[in-house]
Amino acid sequence: MAKKPTLHPHSDLKSFQRLMLLILTIINHPNLGTEEDSNTNVIHQLQEKIISIAQQYHIDIPPPAIATLRKDLETLREYNILERRMYRWGYYFGTGVMTKPEFKTAFDALESMANYQGDATAKKIYQQLEKRIRGLELKTKDDFFYPIKRNYNRAVNYTDPKEMILKGNNQKTLYHHIPSLEEAIIKGQTIEISRKKDFYNQGNIGIEIVIPIQLIYYNIAWYLVYENCANGHLIIGRLNRFSDYFQLLSPAGRNIQAQKECLKNVEQLLTNGWGLNLGNLEEQQLELKGKLTLEKIKVRFYPPISNFILEGDLRHSKQRIKVTKDNYNNQILFLDYFISLPPRSLNEFLFWLQSYGSCVEVIYPEDLRDRHKEGAIALSQRYQKLDKTS
Repeated sequence: MAKKPTLHPHSDLKSFQRLMLLILTIINHPNLGTEEDSNTNVIHQLQEKIISIAQQYHIDIPPPAIATLRKDLETLREYNILERRMYRWGYYFGTGVMTKPEFKTAFDALESMANYQGDATAKKIYQQLEKRIRGLELKTKDDFFYPIKRNYNRAVNYTDPKEMILKGNNQKTLYHHIPSLEEAIIKGQTIEISRKKDFYNQGNIGIEIVIPIQLIYYNIAWYLVYENCANGHLIIGRLNRFSDYFQLLSPAGRNIQAQKECLKNVEQLLTNGWGLNLGNLEEQQLELKGKLTLEKIKVRFYPPISNFILEGDLRHSKQRIKVTKDNYNNQILFLDYFISLPPRSLNEFLFWLQSYGSCVEVIYPEDLRDRHKEGAIALSQRYQKLDKTS
């Protein structure tokens, strides 16, 4: 005699439909609720959305009670569809934490990172995702693959070892060790690397024992933020200026909290300064303690560049702008740009000023004014010499 089958709690059609609607709701509406919502509010939103979707698909079931929904959620946990943990800000399956519009924004950012910033890992993920997405019904009235947002800042050097080989330009740089470098960052591991170029004559050349902190993209290239193990000096170096030498010295690494504290100091230095030069060790330590004397700077910008400078409300957190206008036609005569910077940032600040040519004048400090003036004179003399020989 055949055994009587054991019925599951969801064997009933209505119960099964309710469970399927719950799964459908979580897939299409991950993270219902916000951080301000309590878990109770989230489950009420889940309840409301299930009722709405049931009506949308013409499924006739009674509105699920909150207690019943909690039992259904527990069933999903029993089968490891949901993890056995608290979902504080809404439910989602696996890594499906985004809605379609959110995924679209993330996909566009990934496309830029892959194709313009030249991140090899991002490129691989983007290519895989693109193939998978083509099998999904993500196209509505708009094309999912149309790049609504794009970052056109483009790396000016090779970043992908495979691309280097395909184009017959295999450069021996640190880009050949990006996966190992990323692992060393997250684990706080001590590594040995070698810088082969030092264009700014700061003495950071040759083999160094370091703990890598972060990879950052700035304007035209990728940079490595690291801490020198010999003295704790925080340094930023452009990746292609390191050789392909990479040696792991300490697999154990330090804890992630130490990495975060180090990164916090780097971010403070970047916020205070201008550009990526973090300064020498002595200045750096004084600055982090708030004891470094800053350089007070006043620069005057003339039209038409003054209009562009005026647009930059958030160019620097410590900037101040004063506009002087013509009393007759209310047009800008010039604007004065005030800022206080650590000495380490003056070179990069001057490079920025020089990009505006004759539309800028340094008022003070005197040393910066002289350097800017000397640069303008040298440029003028170069053109005069060229005119004489042409």
